Amino acid sequence: MADAAEMIHFPGADGAMLAAQLEPAQGELRAYALFAHCFTCSKESHAATRIGRALAMQGIAVLRFDFTGLGGSEGDFSNTNFSSNVADLRAAADFLRDKYAAPKILIGHSLGGAAVLAAASHVPEAVAVATIAAPFQAEHLRALLQPAVAEITEHGEADVKLGGRTFRIKQQFLDDIAAHNSHDAITALRKALLIFHSPHDTTVDIENASHIFMTAKHPKSFVSLDNADHLLTKQSDAAYVAAVLAAWASRYLGDAKPPAAAESIAPGVVTVEETRQGKFTQTVRAGRHVFRADEPTAYGGNDTGPSPYELLLASLGACTAMTLRAYADMKQLPLERVSVKLRHEKIHALDCAECETKEGKIDRIEREIEIAGALDDAQRAKLLEIADKCPVHRTLRSEVYIPTTLKT
Repeated sequence: MADAAEMIHFPGADGAMLAAQLEPAQGELRAYALFAHCFTCSKESHAATRIGRALAMQGIAVLRFDFTGLGGSEGDFSNTNFSSNVADLRAAADFLRDKYAAPKILIGHSLGGAAVLAAASHVPEAVAVATIAAPFQAEHLRALLQPAVAEITEHGEADVKLGGRTFRIKQQFLDDIAAHNSHDAITALRKALLIFHSPHDTTVDIENASHIFMTAKHPKSFVSLDNADHLLTKQSDAAYVAAVLAAWASRYLGDAKPPAAAESIAPGVVTVEETRQGKFTQTVRAGRHVFRADEPTAYGGNDTGPSPYELLLASLGACTAMTLRAYADMKQLPLERVSVKLRHEKIHALDCAECETKEGKIDRIEREIEIAGALDDAQRAKLLEIADKCPVHRTLRSEVYIPTTLKT
């Protein structure tokens, strides 16, 4: 399925337009979450992207955005600081509240974790806060900037290289992180708190997690990320965080059990239901599988999933490949891999010499099959013949009866 994230722009705290992506919930919407990325990172970081998508599969829509001056957002990074990041978070929460629904979950990675702790009291609808590799105090960042602190103090600003990129840091940034008091914000949190941290984090050591945990009041929980690195670069670590976070948040969302735990639809039955989160956006359920269908933006949709005709082509392509694989295995043919490429279009009936219909337009599905393996010409010809025997191909070529009723 294509990337389901919806591109969004909204004004940040100082008026600069911030770039964001909204990962829509798959299946029934349970809640909205707001994700704050790490210092100098972006909404495209491994952690933000993977956790956002994994939570979406659990019915939690996630807004991840670039702070002012970073990623696709407008503004001058050198004029930003920790306080402006907190203000941008509040602006993002306001945007969600106005356009969709206020976030019930706040998630922050690294310095973004410290930022959500500071912003949480300004988002009254939020019931749960999760931090990932977060420092106890924003001033922890001073150690990361240490090689340039003397120059910043002397000249008021300096270029600092972080993660292979150069950023301009001003004295006001150091003054701002020094003035911030995380202790008071954590003590006054009054929301469920989940702390993720790796004991092997060399950027923000685990003592920071201990300080956050000891300062916070219950309900609070701590989850060790074992051998994860600070940026959660391994996909398995991000998936683990998302799975634990979704299960933990269920206790505080006051909603039904997650879609993953819901009863599956009977085999052979497919249901399609409007999400009302877009003009054409649909939730498709097939057995225990849940995914989106939509139309491209050019046709008024949000492009959060394949279009109906793309799903039709996918069905034929999948059936073709499966049929060839089953035949090759049965005949013990040296077929290594099958790839099917399809395209649909409407053509004039007169342009089709093989078709019985000679008036109006007809549907044309162009199918190109690529097969790999040490196959001779006869075997390849036989596989091409077998492709037309796939069940979906036969359905499309036969008379189809679709009785339709209106449920009362």
